[in-house]
Amino acid sequence: MGMTRNVSLFTALGYKGKGPFLTFILHRIGGLGMAIFVTMHILASFLSGDIGQFLNGIYEHWLFQIFVFFCALFHVVNGLRITILDLWPNLLEYQREAIWIEWAVFLPIFALSVVVLIQTAGG
Repeated sequence: MGMTRNVSLFTALGYKGKGPFLTFILHRIGGLGMAIFVTMHILASFLSGDIGQFLNGIYEHWLFQIFVFFCALFHVVNGLRITILDLWPNLLEYQREAIWIEWAVFLPIFALSVVVLIQTAGG
């Protein structure tokens, strides 16, 4: 006997939880972005010719590098927050404050890195 729900996919995937839900989704996107980068890198190494050159062109492009850096940095900072909250469960009541601290650490590092990447890409 299954449950029947009349909820559309758009409604089900709608934004529900402010900070914690956003970090949950971005953590998954970060992991997926890193997996895509590693897969493209491996495929470009093994495939030669036009396909390998095409894949090299994608992952060497500055926009893709910014995306991959966002994924990796956010995944690391959010993972550190999760680890700290797991190791000290008494801090779970301050989860929202920990998310604000996470953003306060992440945003300046990411912004500085984007500036450097754009300057480097510009020549």
